[in-house]
Amino acid sequence: MRLYDNAVSGNAYKVRLLLAMRSIDYERIQLSVVDRSDREEVLGGKNPALRIPVLELDDGTTLAESNAILCYLAEGTPYMPTDPLARARVLQWMFFEQYDHEPNIAVARYLLHYAEDPDRELIAAKQAGGEKALGAMERHLSEHDFLVGDTCTVADIALYGYTHVADEAGLSLDDYPGVARWIERVAAQPGHVTIDH
Repeated sequence: MRLYDNAVSGNAYKVRLLLAMRSIDYERIQLSVVDRSDREEVLGGKNPALRIPVLELDDGTTLAESNAILCYLAEGTPYMPTDPLARARVLQWMFFEQYDHEPNIAVARYLLHYAEDPDRELIAAKQAGGEKALGAMERHLSEHDFLVGDTCTVADIALYGYTHVADEAGLSLDDYPGVARWIERVAAQPGHVTIDH
């Protein structure tokens, strides 16, 4: 397998994390998250949206969008429940991650660390959205060890990607002790690797 990714991208990290947890070997192709001038050349036939991550399978077929890749890699493993309701709850959290969580926390992090001329009002708005997303997670994780069931699933991996670096988005986890404990539980999973691994 070949993964088109970037070391600092939380979306690419989610995929690297599950690959590591499953002990799957792969080759990494690094692309910049700032200079996208080579995206058409490198990803043109692999992902119409020209975004990373993109997973190229052994037969040359490709799959894009981090959560779609996670679902593919989790199929037939404990990371994806077989029970229809539990599976739907995993997807519920993964949709939440892409709709409420990632667009706020990831964007605030990007603007603070990688944008040349960051828009301070936009950063504040994204941080406010990030606080709402963390609040939703806290309400659930204050009473549960993991997002779905009693074990780590791809829902946890999807949300861990940017939550565990929320401080880089200017967000403190001091008011979210349930989230902080959950981060420790995910980090303790077998095969865990750090975002810059």
